[in-house]
Amino acid sequence: MKHFLLAGLLVAASLIGYGQCDKKALLTSSKTDHLGADSSVQRSVDENTIVEFDHATFSVAPGNNPKMTGKVNSVTCNWSTPYKVGRTQMKVTLTNPEGESKEATITIESKAGKIVLLAVLDDEPDKKIRLVADKFEEKQ
Repeated sequence: MKHFLLAGLLVAASLIGYGQCDKKALLTSSKTDHLGADSSVQRSVDENTIVEFDHATFSVAPGNNPKMTGKVNSVTCNWSTPYKVGRTQMKVTLTNPEGESKEATITIESKAGKIVLLAVLDDEPDKKIRLVADKFEEKQ
């Protein structure tokens, strides 16, 4: 009987975590780190960045720079505690206001109590952008 109860709790927890993946999420950050190939910080910029996404769309508004929007081509999502413990990885196509498109891999992961977004452009894998979330939540 205990095994059935444990299995039921695990299924319920996974469904709760996956439920987050169908919703629109909002991540805000006040600092952008530009990383090198070895993930060392090359430079940091104090700027308010807003990232919004769901399973189909992605947008990022970095500080005073133009907003980029795009579509999510694939997503892997696993959060055991929604917006607190887990990971989402997306392959996205981002388009800037001039119409130029770039393919990127976006990973949002909670590590040691911090939620971190890491963006890597497919055509520039040695350059990475990292945002540490000030807030990560479902967008109402």
